[in-house]
Amino acid sequence: MEHIVTVQDAVTAFEDFMEPTSAELDAVEREMPVILADVDLLDAHIVTLDRTPTELDARRIRRARRRALAARVALLNLTAGMSLPGGAA
Repeated sequence: MEHIVTVQDAVTAFEDFMEPTSAELDAVEREMPVILADVDLLDAHIVTLDRTPTELDARRIRRARRRALAARVALLNLTAGMSLPGGAA
């Protein structure tokens, strides 16, 4: 007779490794401004899906796009500064 291992045993064996590490949580925290800016940009686009965009809608989308780009640039500058040894530019 063969014993069948349950799926729960296979999953709970790695339970300690399933939680995010501190480094992963820090990375998500650093990327949060980019994530929120992208959500704002998506919201601006979603508003215009069922109607013809007005000038106000176009401005809202442009503003959200600029904020998303600025957040990405800030993140790139932050990570580039962190990866250089000695803080040299």
